[in-house]
Amino acid sequence: MSIRLRLTLLYSSILALTLIIFSVTLYMTLERATLGFVQDTLAAEAERLLDRQVITSQFFSFNNREYRIDTITLPNTKFATPETFVQTITPQGRPLYQTYNLMREALELPLSERGRAVIQRGQSWSESIDIQGEQLLVYTRPVLVNDQVIGAVQLARSIEEQDRALDALRQVLIAGSSLATLLAFGVGWVLAGTALRPIDRITQTAHAIGAERDFSRRVNYQGPQDEIGRLATTFNEMLAALQAAYRQEAQALEAQRRFVADASHELRTPLTTIRGNIGLLRRQPPISEADRAAVLADMAEETERMSRLVNDLLMLARADAGRPLRREAVRIRPLIDDLCRNLRLLEPERRIVCDNALELAVLGDPDALKQVLLILVDNALKFTPVTGTIRIATAAREQSVAISVQDTGIGIAPEALPHIFERFYRADSARTGGGSGLGLAIAKTLIEHQGGTISVESAPGRGSTFTVVLPRAAVALPQEAQSAPVA
Repeated sequence: MSIRLRLTLLYSSILALTLIIFSVTLYMTLERATLGFVQDTLAAEAERLLDRQVITSQFFSFNNREYRIDTITLPNTKFATPETFVQTITPQGRPLYQTYNLMREALELPLSERGRAVIQRGQSWSESIDIQGEQLLVYTRPVLVNDQVIGAVQLARSIEEQDRALDALRQVLIAGSSLATLLAFGVGWVLAGTALRPIDRITQTAHAIGAERDFSRRVNYQGPQDEIGRLATTFNEMLAALQAAYRQEAQALEAQRRFVADASHELRTPLTTIRGNIGLLRRQPPISEADRAAVLADMAEETERMSRLVNDLLMLARADAGRPLRREAVRIRPLIDDLCRNLRLLEPERRIVCDNALELAVLGDPDALKQVLLILVDNALKFTPVTGTIRIATAAREQSVAISVQDTGIGIAPEALPHIFERFYRADSARTGGGSGLGLAIAKTLIEHQGGTISVESAPGRGSTFTVVLPRAAVALPQEAQSAPVA
């Protein structure tokens, strides 16, 4: 059963129940009021008659005992309406006196056993009876003499007219309530359909999206921001989130396929070289000792290259898996001083300058940050002539710290800058240098996992500047000072 039908049935049932309660209450109230009016009229007539009654007492003896017979005589008067029937009865209910209209019809007004018991207690009684197919309301009033019930006066009037009026009212209420319920059902059906139309559109949109995989579609809702309006807005926001997630997943799958293809390509080269060299070593007759030494050296170089590539791939896989990095205060100056000291020991012929090593701290992982700086310095060493200069500097910003690595190497072409941090990307043959093409991608991943950013500025022939920006740590450090440039 649809929500529209359930809502319509609910509205109609509530209205029908309300109309039934109203109709029953109205009918019973009018019935009670009508019978009460007739009863009050008969009571007033009885009171008027009893005010003018004549009671005659006769005495006689029987078996040495005295007996009295009381006779009630009503005045010869006209009643308010000729439809009123009057008779007097004994306490046992035997008729004593009747009006002409009763005698003409040869009728007697009955009194039930319960009514007789009430009359004998000196109380009035009224009841509805059926005489020859006609409904009469009979009002019985006791006649008291010295607090003794000597008889009663009964007045009756037909209530057929009132019954017909009540029957007509009952039919009108039934017909009107039924018509109103049917009309309410139709109107409720239309209103429920209008109110639920946005939900139908949401259902159709969801079905179309599921069939077409098109997350760019939206629900077109122009109504008020009620419950349905908020549902449509939430559904559109969910579609936007799904669209972004779907696009991100598609990009991730594409990057993964490209990554697997590039990794396979990169691994194929050293494996092919090693396999070919093994074939040379197994050749019969054996190759010369000089060729054998060259083959072994080539195999060692390719093995080392493959080992570096596997380590880089493992590091990227761990970063992609969301391996958490530490977030602690890392002092910049000791880190850069240690880095520069090691570089001068490893590359004594190079000009390495460490400028402006400020006494600042950033939030990050010290090992990951040092690895990023080593990648950037190694990249600068790779593409900078021996006579060039490599400069490491820091700069304080409002809520962050910038660390830059600048070289005077061959630079990067403008069209290659947007792709420089992509995995396995190499700008041109001049910048390959035998690397795996993963260093800058690893640096970018590690910096982003620490909540920072990395960027590059470069021009062909004028060198490159890589800048790492990390959040500044709010810790107490020695007074900020700049170190003197170290050549």
